[in-house]
Amino acid sequence: MTAQPTLLAVVEFLAHNRLRAVYEALGFRVQSEFAVRKAISWLRKNRPKVVVADFYFQPDFRDRVSNLESLLATLQAMPEVKIVVLYDPAHQVALNKVKQRFRIDAALPVPVQDEALRQAIKSASA
Repeated sequence: MTAQPTLLAVVEFLAHNRLRAVYEALGFRVQSEFAVRKAISWLRKNRPKVVVADFYFQPDFRDRVSNLESLLATLQAMPEVKIVVLYDPAHQVALNKVKQRFRIDAALPVPVQDEALRQAIKSASA
């Protein structure tokens, strides 16, 4: 019997709690974290198959573009973990800058369409 794969949902700024049903329908056990700091701590002890995280542009940071650089840096050492990012289309330029520095397997604009999310997760985790 194969263990159920885990999906880490990092829901920090956007209201994506409804997406849990999509993840579970795809056969994932869902671990939700509501702060990047806590998600990084969880990742130190666990290896999910997929991470789905909110992207939020924060121009007031001196050394970062968004809320996700620290999380993405942690995930670079875990190439087997697939990364799906949910973003506001108004932040596309900032997301493009982050994508130049870090691996992101799929990026979906909000509001997230359930079918697009299913396809992105299936493609990323295949």
